[in-house]
Amino acid sequence: MAGSEKSRISIQVSLGGYSFTVEDGSRNYSSGWLGAERIFTTPEFQRRYDSVEIALLTPKCALVPEGFYSEEGARGALSDVVRLRESDPVHSIRIPSLAAVLLYSNAIDESLSRVIAQSVLTTGGEQAPVLPEMYYLLTDLPKCREYNKILASWRDGYLYLVVGQGKSLLLSNVFPAVDFTTAEYFIFLSLKRLQLNPEVSVISWRTPITAEEEMSLYRYFKAVEQL
Repeated sequence: MAGSEKSRISIQVSLGGYSFTVEDGSRNYSSGWLGAERIFTTPEFQRRYDSVEIALLTPKCALVPEGFYSEEGARGALSDVVRLRESDPVHSIRIPSLAAVLLYSNAIDESLSRVIAQSVLTTGGEQAPVLPEMYYLLTDLPKCREYNKILASWRDGYLYLVVGQGKSLLLSNVFPAVDFTTAEYFIFLSLKRLQLNPEVSVISWRTPITAEEEMSLYRYFKAVEQL
C-alpha cells in the first residue's frame, strides 16, 4: 500500500555543493549537483523523511581490519595514510559485514554538511550523522548486481573507488584526480592490477556524472550505472 511506503533521502556533500536522491514510493529521482547557495530554497530539504543519509566526500579516510583497530591508535593509523592537521578530529565506524573499521576525519574546511544535517531531519525529529562517502561506498557495494563489483564517486579532485568480487572486498582507496580523465586512469590502473576486465564489467557511480563522462566510460565497460 502507498501509505506504508517509507521515504528516504540520500545526500552527498562536497566542498562546493551537494546532490541528493529521494525515494518516496513511486517518486524516485535525483537532483544532480547543486550549488551551495541553493540549500535554503531546496523544497526537498523542507520536509522530513523516514531515513536520512548524509555523506561527506572527505578523502581523509582509511579502512583497517577489525583485529588491528584500537581507539587509542586510530589517529596514528589514519595519519599513516593521509595528511592530518593537529586540530582534525578522528572518528571511526565499524562495518561488520567486512569485519573492518573505517577511520575518518570530516575536517575539510566546509560547513555545508552541518547545515544540511541540522535542516533535514527524520520523521522523529532526529538529526542524521554526517558520515564519509567511503562508508556508503563500502556498505552499498553489495547493491552492485554483477560478480565484479565496481563502485565509484568523484568530486573536488578526488576519486573514491571500491572494488569487490562476489562477497570479497578487493580494493578500497581514494586517489587524487583533478579531472575525470585522471579518475579514469586510476580506475583502469586499479582494475589492471586486480586482473579484472572492464569489457565484461559494470561500473556503478554514487555521485552524478555527466553524459559526456558516461559515454567516455561506455567505450571500455559493458555498462555504466547510477546507484
